[in-house]
Amino acid sequence: MAGEVAVHVAEAAHGGIDLIPVVALLAAGVVAVPIFKRLGLGSVLGYLAAGLLLGPSGIGLITDPASVLHLAELGVVMFLFIIGLEMEPSKLWALRKQIFGLGVVQVSICGALLTGVGVLLGFTPVVAFVFGMGFVLTSTAIVMQILGERGELASDSGQKMVSILLLEDLAIVPLLAVVALLAPSTGDASLLTRLAGFGGAIGAILLLIFLGRRIMNPFFGLLAQARVREVMTAAALLVVLGAALLFQISGLSMAMGAFLAGVLLSTSTFRHQLEADVEPFRGLLLGLFFLAVGMSLELDIVAANWQVIALAVVAFMLVKALAIYVIARLLKSDHGEALERAVLMGQGGEFAFVLYTTAVSSGLIDGPSNAIFTATVILSMVITPFALIPMRRLMPKKVQSLDGVDVAEGLEERVLLIGFGRFGQIASQALLGQGHGISIIDNDVEMIQAAATFGFKVYYGDGTRLDILHAAGAAHAELVLICVNDKTASSRIAELMRHEFPLAKVMVRSFDRGHALELREIGVEYELRETFESAIAFGSQAIRIMGADELEIEQAVEGLRQRDRMRFEAQLLGGLQAGRDLLLSNAVDQARESGVAVDPAATEARAQASVSKATQN
Repeated sequence: MAGEVAVHVAEAAHGGIDLIPVVALLAAGVVAVPIFKRLGLGSVLGYLAAGLLLGPSGIGLITDPASVLHLAELGVVMFLFIIGLEMEPSKLWALRKQIFGLGVVQVSICGALLTGVGVLLGFTPVVAFVFGMGFVLTSTAIVMQILGERGELASDSGQKMVSILLLEDLAIVPLLAVVALLAPSTGDASLLTRLAGFGGAIGAILLLIFLGRRIMNPFFGLLAQARVREVMTAAALLVVLGAALLFQISGLSMAMGAFLAGVLLSTSTFRHQLEADVEPFRGLLLGLFFLAVGMSLELDIVAANWQVIALAVVAFMLVKALAIYVIARLLKSDHGEALERAVLMGQGGEFAFVLYTTAVSSGLIDGPSNAIFTATVILSMVITPFALIPMRRLMPKKVQSLDGVDVAEGLEERVLLIGFGRFGQIASQALLGQGHGISIIDNDVEMIQAAATFGFKVYYGDGTRLDILHAAGAAHAELVLICVNDKTASSRIAELMRHEFPLAKVMVRSFDRGHALELREIGVEYELRETFESAIAFGSQAIRIMGADELEIEQAVEGLRQRDRMRFEAQLLGGLQAGRDLLLSNAVDQARESGVAVDPAATEARAQASVSKATQN
């Protein structure tokens, strides 16, 4: 890919390619997104507005938005791959009731209601079905982007929305099959073709599962030994695009292929490396996707059919949102969660374009109807960020200040400590002893109440939420200590800090070595495995009891620390299995039992040689 870019740049230098649209797209995103975010409208609306300005309905700098949209769909593909990396099979299995329960209920009921709305708008039942079912498929890109910006992907309500989105993405497969069945052309040959297509789809899924479980991890292991970063990046893109291509050829969703590839690699030792390699491409292409959606809005069609489109937008969004709200309430969600889900998921999505295009090619709907349907979906996507503004005012205030527990609000100390369990309590003492002011937040009410009896002021707050970090003063803090006893939560907080508050220094309590490597990839200033220092002290006392003097203890500890540092640096490049020769192994004892003479000094010398070699490399 880097080579292709270089070729294009060379061609541009000789007049072979027009860079003006490329520069215009980049400039529009760079200018519009910060402005819209500063106005509280979100980055999605900024991209949509910039695209509308550049497209045929604006200044007309880009006249073929469809070609841009086809390329930009890769942003959604890569986005779902990264989501898949976070969805380990065990986690996905835990969400099965939400995916196939809540998701099926919402898609079925909303689909039936929107089909009825389409009939009332004057379309035939078949056309109304295509129109309504396309609108049921919520925009994964918009919802995930908004949830990610707000730090709510890991929350209970966020997980429910993610589950529904996954089911909707899966639903595009049977919906495309239904459109093929409803197509005017029928016959035995057509039926055989469809059966063959179904068999090909099943074969593609089984093939990807086989490759993911048996081939991909050893494949990345071989590439990691080369220690060439660009090769790993190319391999990551190969996996994403290869899985997407396999599913596309089989008549399935490209995004679902990438998602399944991500799930299969979620337990791989190279998961964090893959995520880091794909993330820059995902961000750029997803932004390009929203730009392309904005460019695709044809204002002349909207003007010519504004009454039908306006009525369709209002009717479809209201009916869908009301149905989602009622379903959420019936399934035991509170008013605030149901309202948020209804507003966020009340729009149509990018997969509607796929469904409508297929319906046109099969002869179910004509070109003008497709233009009306597409404009309806795009306008609903544009309206969604605006709908969030009044929603925030209608959302009930969550009362969490109970029994003397205060919610974090307007804190401005130079140090922010997140998580006040055993680790956080001890970590705070050195700072307090030096007279530093500390804002402390935790989400355990009982712990906060217990800390108050010892004279500590701890505020209630969930550090994985961006709004809580703002309220806790993260924007003003010079140093943030993440001491929570939850590996996933600490990584999420670290990511939010790096993305939203890059000037603050971040220290994190890591869970284990793998977690420490993950945090280094995120970019934290300092991490410490929670048992590392205590284990060193424990081992030091053990050799003291066994007769070592203080000089020997000091040398042993320094050797341990040095080997650990070198091994950690090796693992940052080559994964968890790198640097194994830096570990002292109990194979020495096993050799003694076998009658083999072993020299401990020689064993230590080999370890020191490994350290020297790693240092030179």
